[in-house]
Amino acid sequence: MSLGFVYLRYRRKGKSPIEVDMFAKERISFYKLSQATDNYDERNFLGKGSFGFVYKGTLDDGRVVAVKVFDLHSEGALMSFGAECEALRNLHHQNLTKVISSCSNPDFKALVLEFMPNGNLEKWLYAIDSSLDIIKRLDILVDGASALQYLHYEHATPVVHCDLKPSNVLLDEDMVARVSDFGLTKLLAPEESIVYTQTLATLCYLAPAYGKRVLAILVEYGSEGLASTK
Repeated sequence: MSLGFVYLRYRRKGKSPIEVDMFAKERISFYKLSQATDNYDERNFLGKGSFGFVYKGTLDDGRVVAVKVFDLHSEGALMSFGAECEALRNLHHQNLTKVISSCSNPDFKALVLEFMPNGNLEKWLYAIDSSLDIIKRLDILVDGASALQYLHYEHATPVVHCDLKPSNVLLDEDMVARVSDFGLTKLLAPEESIVYTQTLATLCYLAPAYGKRVLAILVEYGSEGLASTK
């Protein structure tokens, strides 16, 4: 038995780490992702987040995707990948980012997402030549509110995004808004209305003109790390 155990370990050493698809939708290997992004060429670079990088890629069947690669040397990246997988695995709404697949092995973690050709809302809000009129802005507000309504009240487990801001709202080809980046998400147990988090998101984004209640919520979140659907 001992000899057999040593033999099996010796055989496994030469094999590549097992790649896992956390979503069980379709399997896209590390090699296929490298091909799709031209080995993560800078020409396909879309942006950088707190825990990694996003690249544009084209799969074998012609589909254009966004590949979110987690920087495993960054503190909190592994936890962020786990949180995003846990949140997105069971979320289905027209105003949320759609996940096509994932790729996970000990040395590499990535999510394959639907590509949003119109980029993020921040780019549109602050562009000099922005064409967002008041009607389109209201449409985007309704899209975002619909996503939050689903996350907070319509999903079996209430979901607190924890980092909702213009750069995390993506726009598809029809300018429909999709909430993205669930790396700091917290899931509330049935008996919970507040959850504690050690990882704080973008504290300075919330506008200051919403009154004392929002200020109190900011103090709770910023000083104590208490996050809720409020």
